[in-house]
Amino acid sequence: MTPNEREVDTLNDLIKTTIDSVDGYRSAAEDAEQSQYRSIFFDRANERKTVTEELQSRVRILGGEPTTDGSVLAGAHRAFMDLKSAITGNDDDAIIAEVERGEDHIKHKFEEALIDRDISPETRAVIERCYQSVKQGHDQMSNLKHATQAR
Repeated sequence: MTPNEREVDTLNDLIKTTIDSVDGYRSAAEDAEQSQYRSIFFDRANERKTVTEELQSRVRILGGEPTTDGSVLAGAHRAFMDLKSAITGNDDDAIIAEVERGEDHIKHKFEEALIDRDISPETRAVIERCYQSVKQGHDQMSNLKHATQAR
């Protein structure tokens, strides 16, 4: 595997996870009862779409074909969330807890990519820039979860 192929694979893995995040935020926004949460979730979905586009751009620069689909696992997760929602109703606290769990996952995926020593400085800079956005979202959802638990 050439260095570019390895970077393309790493980036495409991050793209899949980020697309899953976009879909998760959109789903959360649609299910949220309170408009303030809908607004936060739609804003995060749009921000993650921008992250996806930046990662896809880097894949093209490397000569690769960027993925445009999320992971199969996320589809299974969404189906589970739909089932859970049908059983328990759309409770904002439960939605926030699920979103925060997803944020833990995406943050971990970016952190794994950043410790990969085989990534070029240019690609690492793109991942780092995107990670800052992911970390912001993670921290926001973590704070939101803790605030709702404190009520």
